[in-house]
Amino acid sequence: MTMHPDLAPCQSDILLELFLELDAVTPEGIRAQLVEGEIVVTTPPVGSHEHCLSRFTSRLVRQRYEFGISAHKGLILPAYGPHPDNHVIPDLTVVGAREFRGAPPWWRPDEEIKLVVEVTGARPDLDRIAKRRSYALGGIPLYLLIDRDRATTTLFSEPQDDDYCKTHSAPFGKPLPLPAPFSFDLETTDFL
Repeated sequence: MTMHPDLAPCQSDILLELFLELDAVTPEGIRAQLVEGEIVVTTPPVGSHEHCLSRFTSRLVRQRYEFGISAHKGLILPAYGPHPDNHVIPDLTVVGAREFRGAPPWWRPDEEIKLVVEVTGARPDLDRIAKRRSYALGGIPLYLLIDRDRATTTLFSEPQDDDYCKTHSAPFGKPLPLPAPFSFDLETTDFL
């Protein structure tokens, strides 16, 4: 089906309105996100997903204390193509210690975000492709992907346009160096 160019903005507005209505009535524990024109609803994650997040968060807290960390922060980021802006909820969002103060539920960040983390779930390509593209378009400097299916941890850095210029991967069991402002080797053995 080919959309008439004059209809696309109207349909985009309707999709965004439907998403915002759904988001307003989504029960706690359920996440509604709008990613590249698709409304994605996810239920609470499985234990191995949360285990990976817990291990990463524990390691981060032991290393540095001046960060704010959220597992529920809604971000409004540019979409790829003719879609309304993406409304994504990373598994973890890491910012400066005071950056969450006063932020609305759906936040359009400027340069406050230091890192976002995703752990693959039921739809791993959402994290591998669409969300990576959105984070790059949003200028988020570091994107850490813990890919449970592939048993790898990948750090994407230096966003440019709709992707990251640099990637560094390590299989589970090998350390992955994290650059400043983190400056530590992320041990991934515990992700196994």
